[in-house]
Amino acid sequence: MNSILKNKVIIVTGGSGLLGKEIIKDLCAKGSIAINADINVSTDFEKQTLKVDITSEESVEKAIMSVIDFYGKIDGLVNNAYPRTKDWGTKFEDITYESWQRNIDMQMNTTFLFIQKVMPELLKTKGSIVNMTSIYGVVGNDLTIYENTSITTAAPYSAIKGGVINFTRYLASYYGRQGVRVNCVSPGGIFDNQHETFVSNYEKKVPMGRMGNPDDIAPSVSFLLSEEAKYITGQNLIVDGGWTSI
Repeated sequence: MNSILKNKVIIVTGGSGLLGKEIIKDLCAKGSIAINADINVSTDFEKQTLKVDITSEESVEKAIMSVIDFYGKIDGLVNNAYPRTKDWGTKFEDITYESWQRNIDMQMNTTFLFIQKVMPELLKTKGSIVNMTSIYGVVGNDLTIYENTSITTAAPYSAIKGGVINFTRYLASYYGRQGVRVNCVSPGGIFDNQHETFVSNYEKKVPMGRMGNPDDIAPSVSFLLSEEAKYITGQNLIVDGGWTSI
């Protein structure tokens, strides 16, 4: 077993999701105690699960304290949860202001909340944070890949992911001298049994010729949390098969 994260206690929000499961798997394979912090699990530290509603300040505070009470420390945080409204993907001109505000609140503002609440513990351990972002926080959307499919792209997504990337840079500057590192991982498109036309359209634009898989992404998260990345902070690691290189 690769032990670059041996005995590191790392919270992964949204650990029950497609990427979250693989991130936790990879973190554990590298020696860490990776905790699935998700609204759809019960708190059971024998199973390394932690029930938390990331949109609730009270729930986040309670979750963090329960980890401290059980493990005595927190070494890392992965902001991976991806809550969104039922009308996610609505055409830009049809998005209500209420929906826009709600999605910003559920995704961007909860990133701020969890980081602010966990930071006192990370300052003690000289810990590390990885924010999961996206290539669509870096480049504009290629709308041609959605042609002849029912798949849509959500306008708030680009705003949120771009905002989190620059917020990450701010945090890296603010906490760098105190020993806490903050980075992003920006995946490209991840295969999830999408419409075959979409997959074909997407893969034509990837230099490596395929969509990503969760196990393409997870190792980059583990790396950034580890001491192998001890001099890396404020960076956005793009893992996209070359999509943004052309």
